[in-house]
Amino acid sequence: MSKLFSTKEVAAFLKVNEKMVYSLISEKGLPATKVTGKWLFPLDLVEQWVEAGTINYPEFNMTLPPYHGLILIAGSNDLLLDKTITFFNSNFEEHMAMFGFTGSMGGLRALRKNCCHIAASHLVDDNEEYNFPFIPKDMTPSPAVVNFCMREQGILVKKDNPINIQSVSDLVQKGIKIANRGLGTGTRQLFDKELKKAGIEGDNIEGYKNIVSKHIDLGLEILSGRADAGPGIRSVAKILDLDFVPVCKERFDLLILKERFFDKGIQLFLGLMKEDFFKIAAKSLGGYDISKSGDMVYPMIYPGADDDNKFE
Repeated sequence: MSKLFSTKEVAAFLKVNEKMVYSLISEKGLPATKVTGKWLFPLDLVEQWVEAGTINYPEFNMTLPPYHGLILIAGSNDLLLDKTITFFNSNFEEHMAMFGFTGSMGGLRALRKNCCHIAASHLVDDNEEYNFPFIPKDMTPSPAVVNFCMREQGILVKKDNPINIQSVSDLVQKGIKIANRGLGTGTRQLFDKELKKAGIEGDNIEGYKNIVSKHIDLGLEILSGRADAGPGIRSVAKILDLDFVPVCKERFDLLILKERFFDKGIQLFLGLMKEDFFKIAAKSLGGYDISKSGDMVYPMIYPGADDDNKFE
């Protein structure tokens, strides 16, 4: 387990006074736990939080090798992305796509460090702008951004919603236990934003610290009875025959190093989003709008999917 700082120790580590620590918890998402009744701060998570907010990174000497058939993708987990990678690997024998699950924030860090060709991300800021605010400001040139899909985020619950969960506010009820996603994932970020809007502290929800790795893992926690609910995407609910309480539609993008954008494998991979395979896969999973899939978001900005877009 990571070393745990006290409030005094984390204040000294961050070089702020102790009062500022409480503001950083509530306003800036400083990782903290009250599992013992008092605030404690896991050192490794605090270090990740500092790194995520860092600008003006030093230049890295590492560069990706010339394209030789391997595409490295890092970032957020998605079921349609998994199917696309599998299809790509099965149909283009001279090429291979490999995915590293790091969460959205980890994908952007990997892209910044030239550890991958593509970052998969769905981070959103308070102004409802996706991904751009989280790209390191000194990352030049800025990556190209292609929309992968729009998808539905919400709360996964047991079939027929037996405890009648209608919103995040219901999760604080006595006897309700949740499973959660890890820090650095876009789903966790969205969930924490919804809790904040509802005036709820995560520590007041049983199971808030019960972290699972992927979307499907969270669904399995509910299906097995180990949890009653948790944040996730509609496609998982459909696959596992769970119920789903919708919260929002979100934009899921692929951020690509500009100097690698026209590599043959990357163009083949992006081309799949306009093929029948992709349409069939999205429809079978459910919860996806692919009307903008494969379209450039940057350099050609588009404002996002229209409110009346239909999800299959």
